[in-house]
Amino acid sequence: MKATMTSKGQITIPVKLCKKLGLQTGSVLEFDENAQKLTAKRVLGPEVFREFAQDTSDPFAGLTVLETLDELRGPVEIP
Repeated sequence: MKATMTSKGQITIPVKLCKKLGLQTGSVLEFDENAQKLTAKRVLGPEVFREFAQDTSDPFAGLTVLETLDELRGPVEIP
């Protein structure tokens, strides 16, 4: 997928990628300025953790810690 930067330094993330990553209006991305290539990760706000803590059901029952993290933040490549 490709995106073109505007003169204001803005990039439109393709809809297909937004849907795949669960990005929506107001989603915050954090960029790693030390990476060798452009990388970004979705930042979860404190409200996500409050909602998670208030839920009395256990949607992650039977999952490992890594599987739970993947569900919460999306898969991460481990070098």
